[in-house]
Amino acid sequence: MRVLVTGGTGLVGTAFKNATNKSTEWLVLDGPSTGGIDLCNREQTFDYFSELEVDAIIHTAARVGGISDNIENPIDFFSKNSRINTNTLDAASKFGIKKCISFLSTCIYPDNSGYPLRESEIHKGEPHKSNFAYAYAKRMLDIHSRAINKEKGYQYFCVCPNNLYGINDNFDLNNSHVVPAMIRKFYEAHINSSSVKLWGNGTALREFTFANDLPDVLGFLLRVNHTIEGIINVGNTFEEISISRLASMICKTLDADLDIQWDNSKPNGQTRKPSSSEKLKVLGYNTNSFTRINDGLEKTVEWFKKKYPNVRGMQ
Repeated sequence: MRVLVTGGTGLVGTAFKNATNKSTEWLVLDGPSTGGIDLCNREQTFDYFSELEVDAIIHTAARVGGISDNIENPIDFFSKNSRINTNTLDAASKFGIKKCISFLSTCIYPDNSGYPLRESEIHKGEPHKSNFAYAYAKRMLDIHSRAINKEKGYQYFCVCPNNLYGINDNFDLNNSHVVPAMIRKFYEAHINSSSVKLWGNGTALREFTFANDLPDVLGFLLRVNHTIEGIINVGNTFEEISISRLASMICKTLDADLDIQWDNSKPNGQTRKPSSSEKLKVLGYNTNSFTRINDGLEKTVEWFKKKYPNVRGMQ
């Protein structure tokens, strides 16, 4: 099976570049910053897809960022993600690619969802105000996929991972997610013998999934021999980790003894968002196979220390 993976320069795309699977050839598409295709450009996207010969698409490309980035740039998050998603799915369906799996995120769930988060709840309420623009743009991937399936009889659906982290994450302090932001802040504070200030009070709870686990689960979903409908949560659901505990774990992995100060004037984001993996389990995937947070952090920190300062987000 030959599969196109969009978002090749990102965290998830890198995981597919590093994946080894004899039954699947991952064709990873970089973005315009590294000579690839600008999926915001409709003409360029359609030109590329018109000559593409693949069996399926894994659509991971997105404009992503942490809580502060989402709060400060809602127009950019909504506009870019809407264009990327619409252009990609329109082009794929127009040129006869019959299977496409697109990436969502648990942050798009309604702010008032019950726990654990179940896929059927995604459209039943407003997302958290901190990332509403991103959330609504991503939710439309599910609607677009369902429309294509209804009109053309294709197999388009979405997966919804929880908080991803890992090798080649984005370490830009202005728009990174919590794990890479902490790794960089703590590493540089340890070098400079300085204190660290973090947003909120550290009580928010999150689940974390090592990005390198994703090619295995996506490869499994591509091989399922019956129709998959709707959205599927994918990721490590062993336990929720508080942001303060995460900070302690990263400090320990870095062997850094730091003075961490919490800025209670800044938002925590959603209090918690544990997700259900029952649908994935029913399909037959071993949901106990995801990398444990301690092991994933060790691999990520080891890679970061070897590459620093030549990591994404610092160039």
